[in-house]
Amino acid sequence: MNRLRNEPAPINNPSMKHPLRIVHLEHSGADSERIGVILATGGIACAIHRVETERSFTIGITDERADLILAEFNTPGCDGDRAFAVARKAASHVPFIFVSSSISEPVITELLNRGVTDVIPKEALGRLIPAVQRIVKERQEREGRREAEEALREHQVYLRHIQKLEAVGRLAGGLAHDFNNLLTVILGHSQVVLNEIDAAHPLRMQIQEMQNAGERARVLIRQLLMFSRKRPVEVKVISLNDLLDDFESMLRRVIGEDIQLTVRLSQDDLRIKMDPTFVEQIVMNLVVNARDAMPEGGKLTVELQSTYLDRLPQYHVPDLAPGEYVKLSVSDTGCGMSPEVQAQMFKPFFTTKGEEKGTGLGLSTVLDVVTQNSGGLDVATAVGEGTRFDVYFPRIMTAIDVSSDAPSGMRPLRGDETILLVEDDEAVRSLIRDELRKLGYRVVEARNGIEACLVATPYMGRLQLLLTDIVMPGMSGTELARHLRVVKPALNILFISGYEDDVGIGAGDTAMAYLQKPFTTEALAGTVRHLLDQTARGQIHQSATSGDLEQPRRSAHHDI
Repeated sequence: MNRLRNEPAPINNPSMKHPLRIVHLEHSGADSERIGVILATGGIACAIHRVETERSFTIGITDERADLILAEFNTPGCDGDRAFAVARKAASHVPFIFVSSSISEPVITELLNRGVTDVIPKEALGRLIPAVQRIVKERQEREGRREAEEALREHQVYLRHIQKLEAVGRLAGGLAHDFNNLLTVILGHSQVVLNEIDAAHPLRMQIQEMQNAGERARVLIRQLLMFSRKRPVEVKVISLNDLLDDFESMLRRVIGEDIQLTVRLSQDDLRIKMDPTFVEQIVMNLVVNARDAMPEGGKLTVELQSTYLDRLPQYHVPDLAPGEYVKLSVSDTGCGMSPEVQAQMFKPFFTTKGEEKGTGLGLSTVLDVVTQNSGGLDVATAVGEGTRFDVYFPRIMTAIDVSSDAPSGMRPLRGDETILLVEDDEAVRSLIRDELRKLGYRVVEARNGIEACLVATPYMGRLQLLLTDIVMPGMSGTELARHLRVVKPALNILFISGYEDDVGIGAGDTAMAYLQKPFTTEALAGTVRHLLDQTARGQIHQSATSGDLEQPRRSAHHDI
């Protein structure tokens, strides 16, 4: 006991966010001050609110959110029995200690039996230190158990969300091929109609909306696949100015007409190395969040800038280095966020919108993508003052990667070569056949690989391109390509597929290309012409053999 009084050990209480709040029923101010000094010598930080009457005592224990009640048993304004009765009714969870000099042993025993936490004689105030330390420790243990239980409940909710997302991911991966086939037909035919009618046609707006919906569905399925890790990452050097310029029309459709959108591109050539779908997802999530923060309308600004970063943003990867960065800013004039919301905004599945309106994954995904790509993030927000997100990506000075499905718009896209088209989906096959024939190509079509081998035989001499789906019943597209290249090694191959994980097939062969469904008719025409022009320029890799083709990574039969 002497060690506790004379060599007090400070309370290790990380869970206490404030000094111990004590309501002290005591008519003597000097005695109350002496208790405060003694507790301080014991390493107990406390704030004592002394009261003398029943009314002030009642107000104190209810309004002050007391952590501990101390009481003189014989206070003139409220005796001990009455004080304890009031405390049990108004604050039964708060520990209650009598600190008094005139209580007999039988009364002490009775008080303890009634539930008083402790009784300390004023002549032995040193005993108050271990008594309070014990109370603090017990409270810490209770809070620890409560926090552990809350964490367990949150983990269970998180686990249920993860299980739902895994189910969605499996479903998305399984349906991606069929879904992308449908989108190819929808987007393709809507583009065909738009190309055929003039700007004043009464149905043009409706057809344009149909195409816009198809584009949104295309982005949605790519984001679903990316989130469920069913889509491979395609990292390349991209121009953020170009990407945002192309993406602006979709953003305007997403936010609606009651929000004023301003997109400010940079005068500098801003390049980063990243999967463009990741960038689209970041922009889309931030813009949708901004839209939802302005239900009555407002202003939304998306801006690109070049900046030299010589400080660490609020959220960043551990080894973020100073240097040239591209800053993508999304700001709104919406409701803003409170400190409580800010503390949880990047927490997976946290949402203020309700489960029926939001998944709680938008900002979590943004932070995840930013940090995975060596970036950083700043947030400025206040209730009623809107929100601004500044996203930083390392700036790249190397040349932009240009894919084969984005050929120069100056190149003529027509031709008269012979193409073998193999696609098991009749609607997709019809769309591609009609578009290629419209451009002047001679098209031989087949429904699967085995049929293609039969119909191709008379045309092998003049056949210049095989355009084939990859996953088909009986014989896959890669098997068909390998078979035909035995007969004609210089045959150009264009693979099309609704599966995202087929992207790498044929990489490195200049006489081979890949087109991901859904694709536009312009992308189809451009990629076909690109491959055939390489042949005309003599740029085919002469050593291309059947060994260059990978085996398909799944069964040729697709069952759901």
